[in-house]
Amino acid sequence: MTSDAAVLSAPRAPFAPYRPGDRNFFLVYVLLIWFGVLGGFVPEILAHMRSNAPPYPIVLHLHAAAFFGWLILLTTQAGLVRANRTDLHRRLGSYGMALGAAMVVIGPLTAFAMQRYHWGTPESDPSFIAIQLCDIVIFAGLVGAAYALRKDPSAHKRLILLATLHISNAGFARFLGGPLHAFLGEGVLPYIGAIYSANLLIVGLGAYDLVTRRRLHPVYLPAVVWILSFQLLASILYHAPWWKPIAVKMIGH
Repeated sequence: MTSDAAVLSAPRAPFAPYRPGDRNFFLVYVLLIWFGVLGGFVPEILAHMRSNAPPYPIVLHLHAAAFFGWLILLTTQAGLVRANRTDLHRRLGSYGMALGAAMVVIGPLTAFAMQRYHWGTPESDPSFIAIQLCDIVIFAGLVGAAYALRKDPSAHKRLILLATLHISNAGFARFLGGPLHAFLGEGVLPYIGAIYSANLLIVGLGAYDLVTRRRLHPVYLPAVVWILSFQLLASILYHAPWWKPIAVKMIGH
């Protein structure tokens, strides 16, 4: 009994910051993010170029530049880690945090501009502003936490990856959202499954740590709770009848 009690009371070993498979795992995730974003946005961009629709607002181009700049920086950072150039990785990190802060500002401006752009067309969906604003809050919280924990590499890179996975939903939803919505049906929770399909990759990150470390990283569960809480709030607002009139006023109509 004494030995059993000693084993149970013994402090757990700290989360292993590195495993040999980490470099390949995070590289695969970066490639999956690119797949989701390009697969979702490129067909839409090409369709818009072939149409006679009015030009997109300037702020959308700024948003696209910031978004793809973020992905390019993420890819570069992953490559620098694989090349053991952590010195350059740290130098670029400060630019990444500045870009993340800019995205938090540009995101809402773009959301309102595009809502006004689509006003009166079949694409108009004022209630969707709840999704867009909650997405910004999720991203800002995760990137802010990543900055605060920048001296803890294992926490920092997981938070950055979770933040990027969440905003990549905008790409995945463009080609997976329709089929998933048809399969899952209507309602607050099915809607979350339909438009946040990258949540499967978020679950995959936790599963990877469980397999390789036999535990979740300490930042993982709080981050997931943060993500799911605002995803749930966004879906509740989107489906609430009283939200649409508020959203219309927020948009300026």
